[in-house]
Amino acid sequence: MAPTPFTWEVRNVGVKVAALMTPEIVRRRLGGIGHATRVLLPGRCKGDLAALGEALGVPVALGPDEVKDLPEFFGRKGAARDLSGHDCRIFAEIVEAPALTVEAILARAVALRTEGADVVDLGCLPGTPFPHLAEAVQALKAAGHRVSVDSGDSDELRRGAEAGADFLLSLTERTLHLAHDVAAVPVLIPATHGDLKGLIGACEALTAAGRPFLADPILDPIHFGFTASIVRYHELRRRLPEVEILMGVGNLTELTDADTTGITMTLMGMVSELAIRNVLVVQVSPHCRRAVAEAELARRIVHAAKTDASLPQGYDPGLLCLRDRRPFVNSPAEIAENAAAVTDPNYRIEVAHDGLHVYNRDGHHVAFDPFELFPKLGVEADGAHAFYLGVELARAQIAHRLGKRYAQDNELRWGCAVPQGPMEDQGRLAVPGSTLVEARRRRRGREEA
Repeated sequence: MAPTPFTWEVRNVGVKVAALMTPEIVRRRLGGIGHATRVLLPGRCKGDLAALGEALGVPVALGPDEVKDLPEFFGRKGAARDLSGHDCRIFAEIVEAPALTVEAILARAVALRTEGADVVDLGCLPGTPFPHLAEAVQALKAAGHRVSVDSGDSDELRRGAEAGADFLLSLTERTLHLAHDVAAVPVLIPATHGDLKGLIGACEALTAAGRPFLADPILDPIHFGFTASIVRYHELRRRLPEVEILMGVGNLTELTDADTTGITMTLMGMVSELAIRNVLVVQVSPHCRRAVAEAELARRIVHAAKTDASLPQGYDPGLLCLRDRRPFVNSPAEIAENAAAVTDPNYRIEVAHDGLHVYNRDGHHVAFDPFELFPKLGVEADGAHAFYLGVELARAQIAHRLGKRYAQDNELRWGCAVPQGPMEDQGRLAVPGSTLVEARRRRRGREEA
């Protein structure tokens, strides 16, 4: 941090666990603040900061969870990143729509929109009747959704358009007449797979007619034309600089046994570079079940990076699901220094490159395997405490093996791979866990006996 444009002072209020550092404790133990104009508390502190600020007469705010993240908090790695904008529309396909009731389609649409979808795509299955197609489109429109119908059957596309669909996936130069008969915006694909010339001809025909459209050269799976298909997107953009393009990403995410976060980010990087403003995402395979949420975050990161003329780095960690850039906050020597200062029997757990560290006033133990630590902890007769330490050490071991950041009493963070739960209320202390409640109950029972 040095040199800093401000003076500062660190006050130790005698609480070693930040989550237990209540505003009331801070108010009583902080002492006079002199000429300070701001008070910064650890990020895990909870309580009414506004009331504390009134009592101290200066603004009070939460800093980062870890003291080593203070430089970034104060902007030493650049100003706060703005992820509020994007320039890419997400079509999210309900692949099995003909097999679902209208009510089930509506429920699925709400979930997809919550994850970031802008258009709900009704996938029609070849040879599978979809008698409630029009009803589904109308119900979705009535609920405020934008809708596309995805079918190789011209009759189904026409029925969807007449019911009010916004987009039709997909027309070719052979079915182009349908684009002139309905109001829905068509997505054009080659009649013969890989035929960029035919696709460009269809684009030029609709441009001449003054009809809006999207064009999709089709992304192919790896070893089945993947690289050549990327070249087609690049060539289409070069030949038709102003055309609106759509890229369907499912042939790569669904048909590749690899975590989808990296695949999605790479594809969204191509989308950004080629000014492709529409992507079609599917979530069929279980390993793709968060594909829409991943695309939603990726489009914001690449847009912000493009706006800043910057690398897509340091904007948001949500796509770093398995690993963190700085997984280990403290070195083994720093942990040893912390351990030497502890004067109470409560166990602290930290993770460094040399393993799992568990320490209290009675000792400091390090191991890679939690089972090696158990005989040294002295909790054989305390089931609640043993259970708690077992859970925490399991989290710590996972974090160590993967290279993730571990913070005691907090679940590991999995980025956008896991749906976000309710936002934590920083104005309230955490509810005591079941192990602490059980330990207190047993202690009261012994005292009463």
